[in-house]
Formats: sequence, C-alpha cells, structure tokens
Amino acid sequence: MRASRLGRACLFVLAWTIAAAAAFAEPIDFSADSVQSSLAKDRERTVLSGNVKVRTGSISITADRVELFGKDFIYLQCSGSVKVEDSDRKIRLESPSLYYDRTRKLARAIGPSVLQDDKNKLVLKAEWIENDGENEITIAEIAVRIVKDKLACRAEYVLYRRKENTLELTGSPSVYKNGDNYEASRMIVNTETEDIALEGEVKGSVTSNTSSSKTAPPSQVPAPSATPPAATPSGATPPASAPSGSGGSSEGAAPAVPAAPSTPDGTGSGSTKGNGG
Repeated sequence: MRASRLGRACLFVLAWTIAAAAAFAEPIDFSADSVQSSLAKDRERTVLSGNVKVRTGSISITADRVELFGKDFIYLQCSGSVKVEDSDRKIRLESPSLYYDRTRKLARAIGPSVLQDDKNKLVLKAEWIENDGENEITIAEIAVRIVKDKLACRAEYVLYRRKENTLELTGSPSVYKNGDNYEASRMIVNTETEDIALEGEVKGSVTSNTSSSKTAPPSQVPAPSATPPAATPSGATPPASAPSGSGGSSEGAAPAVPAAPSTPDGTGSGSTKGNGG
C-alpha cells in the first residue's frame, strides 16, 4: 500500500514539474503501471511501461510502452500493441510500433499496420503507414491493401488524399469492383464516386456490360503529383533506419524518426504540457 502511494506521489510530482516547464502548450494526460523519468535540461525523457494510456488533444494512444522525449516532450515512441484514435478526424490506427509528433499530428507506423477511416468507411493495411493529420494525407508502402464497400485495391505505394477523396496507386496496382478487375501502371480512384482512372499498360477483365465503376482513358488521368515529403521535426534529420523504440538516444540528439521505405519505380496518472515546438 505504501509503495503504491509513493508511486502515485512520484507521478504527481513528475506531472506537475513538466506542466510547470511548459505551461502554455497542449497538455498530455497519461497513466501506466510504472514510470522512469529524467528532467535534466535538454535531456528530458520519460518512459511509461505497462498498460499505458496517453491522451493529447483529440489523440488517444494505448500501448505496452511509450517514451516521451524531445523539447517539452513533443515526440512519442510507442511499442507493443499500439492503438491510436483521433476522435476529431474519425481515424484509428493499429501497429506494433509507432512514432508520433504531436506538434504536426504526424504518426508513422512500422510493421503490419491497419488504418481505419470511419468517416469514409475505408480500411487500409500496409507494412509502413504515415498519417499526416494536419494535412489529412496518408502515405502507405509495401503490400498495401485497401477495402471500401465492394471496392478492393492493391499496390506497393498509395497516396491517400482524404480531403480530395482520392487514392493514387503505383507499383503493380490493381482494383477489383463487382467482379471487374483493372490493372495499369498508375491508377487514380475516387473513394466517393468509386470512379477509376488508368494510365500506362492498361488491362482488365469486365464480367458485365453495366459495370458500376467508370474508367477514364490515360489522357484524362491527372499528371503525377509530387509525393509530399515525409515530415520531420523542426531541425531534425531522420536516421537511416527506424528507431528501436527502446530509448537510449544520445543527450540532446534529434528525435529518432522512422525512415520512409524507398518509393516504387513508378514509397500512475498525471498531466503534462509541452510547447509544441
């Protein structure tokens, strides 16, 4: 009983200290079975372990382990059954390992991951997913699978512009709809109307005369757009490989940001506050 009270007291002191250091930023509420923390200047780092729950703004995160680091604790490295929910944007994300920048609302998931867009009733699966909540753009790479109603898409690289309701597929893309199959070098799918535009080496198989999906010839496909660069924290350079999520970064070092895969030929309780960069 005494140990439990002491643990809660330490967490309260930790939360108060961080909140006092960043009194004007968006708060972080958290709970966990255990906590380890260093509050040395320019080396602030807190590790939450066991049944971790974190909330910052509209974002809720649960995981086995969460490390908060960087100036004013704006970066989170999560591991072990990670689940993220954005209540404002109606998006959920599950992954074994996830990096989150709370100033940019940027999440990067590594490993077999699933993003569910409840607003647009779309499910996306891939080995690497980056979700830019600020610009509502999602990049997915490696064995990408997308399902929406009776529409199913496959590709090695997908750019999902949520505001524009479009999916841009490259890397051996294919789309299946009501028994019809379409393949091309590049494909654009409108997730609202389910219209499909094809470009380069087009082929397909139509099982009926009244396909519910419209296809556009190559001339009507918009020119390829530049892939949005993977956002990185201000002043930080992503390392060559993804972080292990186990902490141990050098003092004052830039946050460990997971590197993007290469693009296909066609890619107890407390309250804290941070400055948000």
